Amino acid sequence: MPMQHDKNKLAISAAKLYYQSNFSQAEIAKEMKLSRPSVSRLLQHAKDKGFVRIEIFDPIEDQSQLAQKVAAAYGLRDVCIANAPIEDEEEIKKYIGQRGAAYVNDIIQGGDIIGVGWGTTLKNLSHQLLPHPLKGAQIVQLEGGITLSTSETYANEILEKFASNYSTIAQYLPLPVLFDSKEVKEMVYRDRHIKRVLELGRNANIAIFSVGTVRDNALFFRLGYADSQEKNYLKTHAVGDICSRFFDKDGNISSQELNDRTVGIDLADLRNKEYSILLSGGDGKVDSIRAALKGGYANVLITDQFTAKKLLSE
Repeated sequence: MPMQHDKNKLAISAAKLYYQSNFSQAEIAKEMKLSRPSVSRLLQHAKDKGFVRIEIFDPIEDQSQLAQKVAAAYGLRDVCIANAPIEDEEEIKKYIGQRGAAYVNDIIQGGDIIGVGWGTTLKNLSHQLLPHPLKGAQIVQLEGGITLSTSETYANEILEKFASNYSTIAQYLPLPVLFDSKEVKEMVYRDRHIKRVLELGRNANIAIFSVGTVRDNALFFRLGYADSQEKNYLKTHAVGDICSRFFDKDGNISSQELNDRTVGIDLADLRNKEYSILLSGGDGKVDSIRAALKGGYANVLITDQFTAKKLLSE
């Protein structure tokens, strides 16, 4: 028994030098006044006895398991995890854009109708697309994009990038995000050119969009459409928006009056897409993403590992 105890002590000492101090086996042999074969046997003994446990972290495997858990939790077709190096909103947007571009490049085919939203995440995605001419593909804007401020939606830039990448023509929706009244919107919707673009958006088999928030710095608020009363209402009753249509924590429309004045695809139409792709991440977007998934507005989620883990913890 004492001999076994001594062997265990030697094995632990050798293991500490090898695994913690990065000594070579030759250096350990010199330090402990042992032969190299003896050191090798001691290191093996340390592993056999459980004194040393070697764990390998495979980020790809970890992301795959995380993606499967999120997909199962929310009933999604696909979940793609972007491995962002730090939990910073701007960095996360870049990595989600890259991952989203790779996903879109993989699934898109000739004859597809691709509806796209706007915002910085989609701008990042559009700049990462690989040139891929597609026969019969169509690109269409899913929501109005004319702004009332110096803030930029990047709507035109995004559509131009998509159209150029897939060698097709973009179909723009040259309207504001929000009209002053439902009646004005309905009158404009009767225009045959506008009607055609809206119909194309409804018929798109692929929709690509992000989510907004109701924070003070939310892009929708910075665009200047919501007055102070509407802004206060949304901050109280909504958690986020898709294509400027706001919903509560359960994914239900938070203001039907505002929704009736909003220009673009109806959220219910997103449920019928072959691919309804939501790209979003960051701590400030977790509640918006969760609510959008509860509402069934996306069947594909592209996010980062930090956000994915938070989506699994209610």
